[in-house]
Formats: sequence, C-alpha cells, structure tokens
Amino acid sequence: MKKKLVMLLAVSMTIGGVLTGCGGSDGASDSAGKDMVYAVETGSAGEAVAQEKGFRTNAVASQADALMEVASGTSDAAIIDLLMAGAMIGEGTSYPSLIHTDELTTEEYGVGCRKGSDLASFINSVFAESYADGSMKEIATTYGVQEALVEQKASEFTASASDSDVAYIQDKGTLIVGITEFEPMDYKDASGEWVGFDADMARVVADKLGVEAQFVVIDWDNKIMELDSKNIDVVWNGMTLTDEVKNAMECTGAYCNNAQVVVVPAK
Repeated sequence: MKKKLVMLLAVSMTIGGVLTGCGGSDGASDSAGKDMVYAVETGSAGEAVAQEKGFRTNAVASQADALMEVASGTSDAAIIDLLMAGAMIGEGTSYPSLIHTDELTTEEYGVGCRKGSDLASFINSVFAESYADGSMKEIATTYGVQEALVEQKASEFTASASDSDVAYIQDKGTLIVGITEFEPMDYKDASGEWVGFDADMARVVADKLGVEAQFVVIDWDNKIMELDSKNIDVVWNGMTLTDEVKNAMECTGAYCNNAQVVVVPAK
C-alpha cells in the first residue's frame, strides 16, 4: 500500500495540471459532472471546491464517510484529499473498486493554532530541525507520503513577550491536538492508538515542548471555535491552508502538498 501511495503521489504531482485542465471520462469536468451527487466532508476543502463549481453535494461527517457513500452507491462520486485517496482506494486498499480521476485543486497542508499564538513559530522551528536531520522524511516514509513533503527552511522560535501559548501548554503539561480520522495523517492502529504522519509529528512537537500529546476528535466544521475556546491547542489533520483558515488561525508554513480529487467507481 505504501509503495502504491508513493507512486500515486509522484505521478499526480507531475500530471495534476493536465488532469485539471482536460478532465477524464469519469471526472467532474465532464459535461455530465454537474448532474452527479458528490459526497463531501462538511467544512472541508472538498466541500468548498464543490460549492465553487456548483456541484450537487451530499455533506457527511468525514472523508471516510464520503468514500462509503460512493461504495454503497448513495452518492455518484466523492471529493477527498489526494493523500487519503492514495491510502484508501485502489488495489490492496479498503476500497479496491474505487479510482480517482480529476484533480480539482492544488494545495498545501499546514497546522493551525490560535490567532496570534507563538505555538506556530515553535512548530515551524521543529519542522525545520526535523527536515534538516532527516527525521521528518523518515516519518513520512513510514506512511508513504514522502513525495508530498514540502522543503522546510531554517526557522527559529520566537516566543511571545506576553500571553504565550507555548508557556500555557507547558504549564498544563499537554498539547491537545484536534483531529478527525484521516488515513494516512491521523488514524487508529490495531491497538487503538492514534498514528499517522500528522500524529507522529505532533508527538515530536510535544516531546520538544516537554509535554504529552493528547488527540481529540473534533467536528471539522467547528475547528476554529474549538481552538478559540481552548478545547484544543492545535488543528493538525491534513488541514488545507485556505484564505479562510489563514485569516482565522495562526498557521505554520506548509509541510505537505495535496490536491482535491474526484473518486468514482471503477468501470
């Protein structure tokens, strides 16, 4: 599965622009596309691009639910993240009879913190260090997403002079990470432990802070409210860096490339 995901990412990043411009026989750019019903995660980048294109949508709780909608035939297609498609559809995966066609966007993942938080600066410094020493790539390789990594430039942590989020997190002893179940970024292994590229990197940051990482499943549509109310300290779940997100949160630099793709049954 990991080899398949690496190959899918490498090919997709190379030909994504061609697919988006030309479309495919099953894709959303077909003239029949707007007559289809697309399953999308509420509050996701997939829902946003579907609305922008005027597609009929079936909003569900997660991208995994969107795939189930297509597999069961209750939606014609799904719009999900490319990285999830690489892990979840095609031969040797949970949905071998599904394929992805059009790439509707190109985008980047980042981590979201409270507006004005110095935690974003701290995470950027950890990203830079882990990229330079190779540990970020090692973790990415474990989950098959190394081809999607964004190069991290040198970055030093700048602490807030007052009202420091980093100090607040260190004082309470936990980094509360808001997530949804999203393989290969955050998902449970056979023992019920949260794993994935994002989960593992969050633990690296927690270790650098000297605290424990605690993972909390959130309603993705309410992620900003969860942050602002301090129910969580960070949103770290393959979050697309949209203008809305960047205006509402203090975001890290990008760490992974991604796209929104159309998933349909294979013919």
